[in-house]
Amino acid sequence: MVGFPLFILAILAGVWVFRAEFLGFFRDREALRSWILAQGLVGMLAFVGLQTIQVVLFVLPGEVVQVAGGYAFGFWTATALSLSGITLGSVANFYVGRILGRPFVEGVFGAEKVARLEVATSSGRGAAGFFLFFLIPGIPKDALCYVAGMSRLSLPLFFAVSMAGRLPGILGSSFMGSASQNGSWKAALAVFGIAFLLFFLGLVFKERIEALVARATRKKS
Repeated sequence: MVGFPLFILAILAGVWVFRAEFLGFFRDREALRSWILAQGLVGMLAFVGLQTIQVVLFVLPGEVVQVAGGYAFGFWTATALSLSGITLGSVANFYVGRILGRPFVEGVFGAEKVARLEVATSSGRGAAGFFLFFLIPGIPKDALCYVAGMSRLSLPLFFAVSMAGRLPGILGSSFMGSASQNGSWKAALAVFGIAFLLFFLGLVFKERIEALVARATRKKS
């Protein structure tokens, strides 16, 4: 159980060393766009790596990275790159949860929270429960990957339900970045408003949503 904390510490050390560059990227989308485009393929790979790190260090704002990608690369390229990075990060989290198991997951997220998620995803329709959690805004999706790892969900099924659930949010974030870069501020703000409202509702009613998903997945299981 020592390897993963050391891995996280190594990433945090790298972020600290290059903190000025990272903060500059998050504060100035045009700087991020110019830097990435100047790097060509290396810039794309760097963005995928940044998106992967964001999923592993789930406290970082994933939507900011995705919006920045839409601004830098355009809608379709940013969507593909974000999906690639999120897939890598999600699979890493999944295997960490599977290898280190319940003690690690409960130590990170708390026994009560893990138990609530398990209630909604441990039935015969657990895959449907995970899909709904990945789909609903306001649910901590990156953290949910660890819980999925300690469940009975297979990796292929986890990949299918997690990516299908994440896709609408990734599309929306990439669109916001692309629209703002093209000067389509009304469209970007409209999508942002919808996303913010859904995120707020998901955050406020998170426990009720978890209970509803639990009841729904227990039916006819």
